[in-house]
Amino acid sequence: MKKRRQDEHSYILLKKIVGVVGICAVFALCGLGAYGITTLFYSHMGYHPNDLVKALIHSILNCMLFIGVGMIISFFTMSRHRGRFQPLIDALRRIAMGDFRVNLDIKLANEWGELVDGINHVAEQLNEMEKLRQEFISNVSHEIQSPLTSISGFARALHNERLRPEERIRYLEIIESESKRLSKISDNLLKLTALEGIQHDLERKRYRLDTQLRALILASEPQWMAKEIEMDIDLEKVEIVADEDMLSQVWTNLLGNSIKFTEAGGKISVKLETVNGEVLVKITDTGIGISKENQERIFERFFKADLSRNRANSGSGLGLAIVKKIIDLHHATIVVESEEGKGTTFTITFIQTA
Repeated sequence: MKKRRQDEHSYILLKKIVGVVGICAVFALCGLGAYGITTLFYSHMGYHPNDLVKALIHSILNCMLFIGVGMIISFFTMSRHRGRFQPLIDALRRIAMGDFRVNLDIKLANEWGELVDGINHVAEQLNEMEKLRQEFISNVSHEIQSPLTSISGFARALHNERLRPEERIRYLEIIESESKRLSKISDNLLKLTALEGIQHDLERKRYRLDTQLRALILASEPQWMAKEIEMDIDLEKVEIVADEDMLSQVWTNLLGNSIKFTEAGGKISVKLETVNGEVLVKITDTGIGISKENQERIFERFFKADLSRNRANSGSGLGLAIVKKIIDLHHATIVVESEEGKGTTFTITFIQTA
């Protein structure tokens, strides 16, 4: 690629040199033509002006001839140049109309170089974005349709006057549960959209990360106590500069997932330490684990690794996407290590600031 770019620059430079030489040659020929015409004119008319008038007439005629030759050349080459630009114009029009399946011929790249590469790259990136947009819309529609179908079905069932009271209560509980699920999907979508628009507007401040983690673990005590999960907490005293509210969403989501997918009587450990100037947070559980192929996709929007889990445990598939986005905004990293049936470890690494 580098050699190709060098060849393109050399070719362009050579064309410029040839062009300048050509213009000079045409101007010189026009000058000779103007000299010949004025000489014949003076001889035929018997008119012999002084040197100043001769030079002035010669210069004017020379310029007129040069302009005339230029117009003639432009007239004959205009259609040819338009034909050379036409593929680029057509490609840009297709992109403007939403057709991103543009791939200009490599032969054009030899002539237009970086311009052709740029158009192809833009079309490729826009095509990928369009695929993501369509997939996102499809996923949103699917996720919303499921709870709406349940709500609609059980609402119709409530019209049956012969329903027993306990059945009616169960149907109402399902409607309430699905409504909360729908609300959570909407809330997570709004959060993700808001995060996508954030560049450098994080509300960073220095605070105790160990204190935050301990408070969130205690806040989730009813959930892990109900499943008799053993909590192993090892928190080193650490201060970081970050957006406390956003990181709170990260820890809440990761802890919630660990509790949700750890069997009763299992174990969850949370470790905070500094290693070589980096702050490491490790959340490990003895839950159901994640398969190798799914580990590469768990941070995708709407992806659900555990397809067998029941409706009660079903999430929106947006939680880990939100986690990844928040971690990226803090210029940190998150890594997952897991084995099916043996548990999962999430490791979040921050670069410690002075």
